[in-house]
Amino acid sequence: MDEVTISADGFTVEAHVLGAAFGLEPASISERLRTGQITSQCETGVDEDAGRWRLTFFHGGRALRLIVDAEGTILSRATFPAHLPQPETDGMPDRQG
Repeated sequence: MDEVTISADGFTVEAHVLGAAFGLEPASISERLRTGQITSQCETGVDEDAGRWRLTFFHGGRALRLIVDAEGTILSRATFPAHLPQPETDGMPDRQG
């Protein structure tokens, strides 16, 4: 079974891949994606990276990054700490009083 498949609708990554990266049961992955506990980002390669995609998944302060080719083959995978996005501010310092 392929770990990543590509269709007209996008990419599908097998639950066991995400489960292993985040220490989660594969059966819980779908629900966590639906509820936003796991989020993802897809970036398309350009120039020398054309024909490759970077799929990054975020959960609980960790990230999984997969680089895949046009057949869905995982060329590389890495897990690392990921900081949660900070809320945007107006650039003004907080004022009290």
